[in-house]
Amino acid sequence: MKHIKNIIFDLGGVIINLDINKTIAEFNKLTDLKFEDIYTQAQQADLFNNLDKGTISPEEFFKGLRNELKYIQEDDLLIFAWNAMLLDIPEKRLDVLVKAKQNYNTFLLSNTNEPHIAVFEKNLYRQHGVKNFEDYFDKVYYSCRMNMRKPDKEIFEHVLKDNELDPAETVFIDDSIQHVRGAGECGINSYLLPKNMEVGDLLKELKLL
Repeated sequence: MKHIKNIIFDLGGVIINLDINKTIAEFNKLTDLKFEDIYTQAQQADLFNNLDKGTISPEEFFKGLRNELKYIQEDDLLIFAWNAMLLDIPEKRLDVLVKAKQNYNTFLLSNTNEPHIAVFEKNLYRQHGVKNFEDYFDKVYYSCRMNMRKPDKEIFEHVLKDNELDPAETVFIDDSIQHVRGAGECGINSYLLPKNMEVGDLLKELKLL
């Protein structure tokens, strides 16, 4: 691709391996209620969105989750279940980030929350000896520290304005079609990472690596 100067990466499902079913399975061990149903109800209450936006604290989130699950045991098991979806961080993807940063302005834009940040930073250090993702990008953006989240246009517009980026010179890669569409509405060249495809292979396909 010609004239591309900037690449914005998603995190979960693009850099970090995720398995939502692991979190569902762990929650289902804690209650007779099905977490899939609870998730739907909690979504209606904006419990998950508010955590990702940082408009409620982790303590408020787990209290709300406890109420939805009718769960009366200690929070440790709730926290473990919530974080169970976070898997490994393959070294080959970190290598891709290093290569991309040599030729482009690179950014991380993730819908995430403080409990997850604590765990994936711990995993990053344990697996690769790196304290956080800041070394791999020009700037890192976590939704819970911005009070906004994808796919809302405001979050993409914020990243563009904050770094004086031209959307026509910018690529965005995410594994969620809603997020890709949201970025596309801002004029960003947006690409869905297909399931089972490596982000490095997509960048090569786009002739960006």
